[in-house]
Amino acid sequence: MEKHPLSSSAMNPALTTLPSTDPAQILRFRDRQYSAELLATALLHYDFFSWLGLNAGASSDLISKHFGFIARPLDVLLTLCRASGLVTTDAAGGHHLTAHAQEHLVKGSPWYLGPYYAPVKDTPIVKGFLSVLTTGKPGNWQAKSDAKDWHESMLDPEFARSFTDLMNCRGMIFGQFLAKAIKPLLGDRCHLLDVGGGSGIYSSTMVAAHPQLSATVLEQSPVDAIVKKEIARHGLESRVKVATGDMFKVTWPETDIILLSNVLHDWDLPEVRALLVKAAETLKPGGLLIIHDAFIQDGKTGPMAVAEYSALLMNITQGKCYSPAEYGAVLREVGFEPGSYQDTIGDRGFMTAVRR
Repeated sequence: MEKHPLSSSAMNPALTTLPSTDPAQILRFRDRQYSAELLATALLHYDFFSWLGLNAGASSDLISKHFGFIARPLDVLLTLCRASGLVTTDAAGGHHLTAHAQEHLVKGSPWYLGPYYAPVKDTPIVKGFLSVLTTGKPGNWQAKSDAKDWHESMLDPEFARSFTDLMNCRGMIFGQFLAKAIKPLLGDRCHLLDVGGGSGIYSSTMVAAHPQLSATVLEQSPVDAIVKKEIARHGLESRVKVATGDMFKVTWPETDIILLSNVLHDWDLPEVRALLVKAAETLKPGGLLIIHDAFIQDGKTGPMAVAEYSALLMNITQGKCYSPAEYGAVLREVGFEPGSYQDTIGDRGFMTAVRR
């Protein structure tokens, strides 16, 4: 198996240095910032819990019809409620309040806590949730006044730089743990296509850990220019290349491994399916697909940290956190054999699928 030489500049040693601690709790403080506002939106603007108390066993379809909620944001709300011990869902898909919610979230209860949430009732984030729940469209990025969502904002060079830095700092940790965990599944595959690869940090950590690998990062402008600078900073120009284009529109470069890291959670199911179709069209039989992300459990009862993070994603993007079962169903439809889910670090993990 051919090994790829390092470039003339020395490879960044940080790419192969693992932290000795798990940053999960520090990340959770940031990732949960929207969950209280989502609860406040349901509680104070819709009196959701009082209604569900009077309509025990209501299906998601009935809830959507009554409140005008779109399926994706309703799924995120219900997942957060299940993870928080406020709602249970029976085998027939009917939703029920727990005793906890009956006592503290239903108007008329002597222990009703609605007034405690009143200070956040009209915050910009809550206003964003009011729109997202009934339109399915993302709120503006971090509730800024220019009304651009995350996807539009990424076309601005200054925003793209700051957001890529944000993702890069956690990717330095996540990427190394992914690279370590994926080793037994790589086989003799030798080229990685990192679709929507951001700063290229995942490609960089993968090739740093596995000498047989080279990589291509597919990113749109202006992020592509950022990627090139980052790759050079890591001393990996000879092993990591950059391809420019919209991942939904261009033909993906030929490869035998595709990585979708923190990409699918930005999109609703039709777009997720479109990207997985492109992956199937790109990989030959035996090709490996890696989905690295924060995953909701198949039963959608947690983990709590991921349910909270999904509330953030639901507000600022067109997506949410998906479960392995949700991905697996689409993967089988488009020509993959899904593998099992594996945890890594920081409430993240990955699942793989092999092209049939």
